[in-house]
Amino acid sequence: MDDQIGRVVAALKDKHLLDDTLVVFMSDNGGTRDPMFSGAIADVSTTRIPCNNGPFRDGKGTNYEGGTRVVAFANWPGHISPGSTVDGMMHVVDWYPTLLSLAGASPKQPKPPDGVDFHAALLDGKSSPRTEVIYNIEPFRAAIRQGNWKLVWRATLPSSVELFDLAADPSELHNLASQFPDKVATLQQRIDILSNEAAKPLLLEAGFKSILEEFHLPPAFPDEEWELSQEH
Repeated sequence: MDDQIGRVVAALKDKHLLDDTLVVFMSDNGGTRDPMFSGAIADVSTTRIPCNNGPFRDGKGTNYEGGTRVVAFANWPGHISPGSTVDGMMHVVDWYPTLLSLAGASPKQPKPPDGVDFHAALLDGKSSPRTEVIYNIEPFRAAIRQGNWKLVWRATLPSSVELFDLAADPSELHNLASQFPDKVATLQQRIDILSNEAAKPLLLEAGFKSILEEFHLPPAFPDEEWELSQEH
């Protein structure tokens, strides 16, 4: 990966474009800790995956910080001060409106973008405009952060609700849900609102449709066999 980045930077230098180019390097998720998310075809259930997500809990495929919090680097000579840092919240969807703004493009879209313009924090060190992060909303699980409060909600049985103060507990070791029920209720209500606004997952929709179609098969007696059609 370092070699690939080096070739990109070298090409920009050769064309005298480096000073006019914002280079961003980032990851879309933390390292894999669960073999189920490794992408390997062979059985890796007994394999120890070497990914290290530092102090953050778990990894890719989960809603915990180890799977969702990643570092990013940005370089733009003359615009971003070398060695400067941004500690506020930023979501990957913020890059879209930020790059539009920096390029002087119109932010108007057919539908409001999910991201927020982050360029003032990136270039001038101002506070992040983001106050909320939606980690994931699915019929069986969800996670949301507002300020330093983060809710991880698993709706499938046995259900679980976890509330963390990320400022005091970035490793998500201490579940505070029982101590702050009002905060839990507020974040759950927000998840419900967002869930009602979102389109239903296509994977689940197709799965349920397939099941319902099989319900229309004629009844079968013990000594009869019916072959379920796989064409839908």
